[in-house]
Amino acid sequence: MRAAYASAIDADDPLAALSVGDLAAPEPPDGWVTVDVRASSLNHHDLWSLRGVGLPADRLPMILGCDAAGIGPDGREVVVHAVVEDPADPRGFSLLSERHPGTFAERVSVPAANVVAKPAGLSFTDAACLPTAWLTAYRMLTTRGRVDEAEAVLVQGAGGGVATAAVVLAAAMGKRVYATSRDAGKRERIAALGATAVEPGGRLPERVQVVIESVGAPTFEHSQKCAAPGARIVVCGATGGMVAPLNLPRVFMMQLDVLGSSMGTAAELAALMDLLVERDIRPVVDSVHGFSQVRDAFARLERGDVFGKIVLDHTR
Repeated sequence: MRAAYASAIDADDPLAALSVGDLAAPEPPDGWVTVDVRASSLNHHDLWSLRGVGLPADRLPMILGCDAAGIGPDGREVVVHAVVEDPADPRGFSLLSERHPGTFAERVSVPAANVVAKPAGLSFTDAACLPTAWLTAYRMLTTRGRVDEAEAVLVQGAGGGVATAAVVLAAAMGKRVYATSRDAGKRERIAALGATAVEPGGRLPERVQVVIESVGAPTFEHSQKCAAPGARIVVCGATGGMVAPLNLPRVFMMQLDVLGSSMGTAAELAALMDLLVERDIRPVVDSVHGFSQVRDAFARLERGDVFGKIVLDHTR
């Protein structure tokens, strides 16, 4: 079957490690099912895999991709939940494309419990954006950030998948949303999504109860300064640097919670889709590429000039 996969590891030039060609179709073990993929979407996780982060050379070739929507074995339209229970992993789970073949292929096999019904109101393109970035943002806001107790939210580094999702979701939940971006054009687009856009490090008119943090070192000090007493700073990544300053006096005097968050559950994915349909909101899509253009899609992601999700249409 046609697939996009890591055929090598290249920390300096990840696209050199990307191959597109025919691989054997997955053989699902007991309790697993196979989904015919109609659309998938890219994440920075895919570039990290090509660099060898979380993907050692002894697992190559490895089909990339965490996100997918398609047709389940019973003919239903479904969305694939990418988190697989894995006692051998220190996290207790692994993601598709780490130990098990991913979604950038004609078919993907997953545990039966990882197949979630797709609402009729969501297209395959929209649904394919949700299982990683949008689910991560949803869990950060709800389960970890307790956004229902908040009035204002700060999202650092809006423009990427998780941050843009957090802006849209928090605004749809009726919160006052502030979002930062270094790019003036992205700040205009953020404002159009319902947020007050500010430059990185800019002063806010109020302190916020929830901070969505995926940038790391360049923004973390600002995140602490903007946090109200008892606020939750929820961290899902560190694209700008892994080592961030932690102002311990501010943490204990303001009684801040610094919380890690990663992905979400299948039940949270179903709740996220219900919310999108109920509030009539849709994922922000940067661009849609035919599967034959997968290299162009990866190159766009690596360049970083992205606003929203990059989607692969597996039907062309």
